[in-house]
Amino acid sequence: MSATFTGACSTGGHGGPTSPPNPLITKVTSSPPNLDEARVRLQQIAVLEQPLAMAVRPGDPALYVAEKSGRVVALQGSAEPQVVLDISDEVSLGGEQGLLGLAFSPGGDFLYVDYTDTNGDTHVSEFEVHHGEIDASTERLVLFVGQPFSNHNGGQLVFGPDGDLYIGLGDGGSAGDPMDNGQSLQTLLGKILRISPRPAEGDPYTVPDGNPFADGASREIWDYGLRNPWRFSFDRLTGDLWIGDVGQNAWEEVDFAPAGSTSGLNFGWDLFEGTHPFEPGAAAKTVPPVYEYPHNGSTCVVTGGYVYRGKDIPALEGSYVFGDFCLGELEALRLIAGQEPQVVDLGPVVENLASFGEDANGELYALSLSGPVYRLVAASS
Repeated sequence: MSATFTGACSTGGHGGPTSPPNPLITKVTSSPPNLDEARVRLQQIAVLEQPLAMAVRPGDPALYVAEKSGRVVALQGSAEPQVVLDISDEVSLGGEQGLLGLAFSPGGDFLYVDYTDTNGDTHVSEFEVHHGEIDASTERLVLFVGQPFSNHNGGQLVFGPDGDLYIGLGDGGSAGDPMDNGQSLQTLLGKILRISPRPAEGDPYTVPDGNPFADGASREIWDYGLRNPWRFSFDRLTGDLWIGDVGQNAWEEVDFAPAGSTSGLNFGWDLFEGTHPFEPGAAAKTVPPVYEYPHNGSTCVVTGGYVYRGKDIPALEGSYVFGDFCLGELEALRLIAGQEPQVVDLGPVVENLASFGEDANGELYALSLSGPVYRLVAASS
């Protein structure tokens, strides 16, 4: 698959200017491990058909991987991958379309998936899990969002520390946000949403108390001003939110919102691409990225990851691991209040780096759209 999968693709190379300090960064680790000592290698655990997302189910040792074509596959130890859900007949397969995300409910009784249907529109659907098995006959539509173009579909699903479901949606596609969805509070496009997915009083979902917008706005919105938040995650220890937001044709960015910060944050698109003005207009209280990098020959699309909270690679503790779809190098980012972030190349390269995953123990995985699924493990010096 071409590098256009998660958003704008252009030429580029890593490095270059980073953004000014994000004013939300106020915490400093007192004695962080030396990130320069991190030694990482890749351990291949499976080869699947265009793997795009990974999730774990509470109390279940398996890793669940979504394939772009519409299948969910369970990986467990040395056993052969097992297809546990197949909705391929319902899924469109255009360049940035497919089965894009999955997440299990905190109790493990429901699986939620995000996919584009055969018309190219977004479905977030729920499936019941009975005795550890996903019941395909129980599909219930939780959220439907019409997509005006075929690209920038987002697709990330994450249950946050509050137990609510967070959903990533791109700005609707094409290029340059022609419908101005990123800054509009009347559309769900270009946003991260927060809902309680279980139905109440006949509704397919409820909007939790504490969402920032009410009259005249879409109440599901949590944060806005995003172009295509293809992958975002919560730090399992601190609750901080990290977002890899795909750029237009010049800059890729990593956004950050610490736990307890104000909801309703505006990350700037399409007034800004990264920290760089893109469209004219005032933008009060926009939040700059904590890190940005340019396109210059080998980079194209940021692939957001996770803050490492495992035990196998101590020097990575507390660092955000991410990469770029085209370049494929795994990188680690550490924030320090009032300073530019520390960014370290971890060494391994993953061809067509489409996504990351995190298991129940905080260990990390990298997914290649070409097929391999890797676990990140410690490498000797």
